[in-house]
Amino acid sequence: MRLSPRALNRTLLHRQHLLERTEATPHALVRHLVGLQAQENLPPYLSLAARLTSFDPHDVTTALEDRTLVRLLVMRGTVHLLVPDDALQLRPFTATVHEREIQVSQAIGEARDVDRAAFSAALSDLLSDGQLPQKAIGAALAEHFPGVAPTKLGQLARSVAPLVQCPPRGTWKGSGGVVYQYADRWLGSPLVEPDVEQIMRRYLAAFGPATAADVTAWSGVTRLGPVLKGMTDLVQYEDERGRPLYDVAGGELADEDVPAPVRLLGQYDNVWLSHAGRDRVTTPESRSGWMGVNGGITNTLFADGMLIGLWRVTDGRVEVLSTLRPLTRREKSELADETARVEALLAR
Repeated sequence: MRLSPRALNRTLLHRQHLLERTEATPHALVRHLVGLQAQENLPPYLSLAARLTSFDPHDVTTALEDRTLVRLLVMRGTVHLLVPDDALQLRPFTATVHEREIQVSQAIGEARDVDRAAFSAALSDLLSDGQLPQKAIGAALAEHFPGVAPTKLGQLARSVAPLVQCPPRGTWKGSGGVVYQYADRWLGSPLVEPDVEQIMRRYLAAFGPATAADVTAWSGVTRLGPVLKGMTDLVQYEDERGRPLYDVAGGELADEDVPAPVRLLGQYDNVWLSHAGRDRVTTPESRSGWMGVNGGITNTLFADGMLIGLWRVTDGRVEVLSTLRPLTRREKSELADETARVEALLAR
């Protein structure tokens, strides 16, 4: 069965709960989406507000404080908001991603050449009495590895070890720098061997149908094609170019004619970061308008299932900066509703 680009667009939005909001809890939605992009503080809150019928941002703060949600460097070498079980298996799953980052990162630089075993032992001992700020970690490690800049040692630590960002980092309107602790110590459970096939199924349930390249774009993990090909429980489709698309059995396909309402999303969101072509919800023109030298430049406006504009927060209000096309009357009404919803969130 061949699926059109529009059918894939609507199916992705359906599985992401961006066609209709869900009454799920933040915890349940974060689990369903296999984590939320959380490199910056605000985007995961906007992601949840766009998908949930009712959302109190303080629930995320409470969850970070009681450790039922956690912030950790995983897919694509970026920080994600995760449920604990996912944090404990996705970090080992993405180990090769972090090792590649160590080898190429200018922020790590010459710190990559320190004795890895000695470094890991020093870091483990340093955090044995509790979490510490990244700056303090770098300074302490510099005593063990003289001649290497503390900032570079601190950057190496977050890639070498599964270090969670402890609150208040990531809390709603919380302030403070990055404070780290080992994920297993923070969560009171050990890291686990990842069930790669189950991770693939969960990705497909939230982002599929998809190619092996799509799964790699989402995770940063390579050589997943043979894994998908060997999973006999999956079903296959084709895209418009005849490329195989894998999906979970029973995965619901959305009608390509179903309306896709306006949504205000953050600077980053899983919905456009998780496919190789990234054309399911963006065009080259829209993506180039959003992309700056060091990543996305501001928040994003979606209409009819596609990225069509940019917005920012100005004095607690939504300010639309630009659109690629005029909005229809219906879209203007939906934008007004979404603006009111987001501004109510910002006022919390």
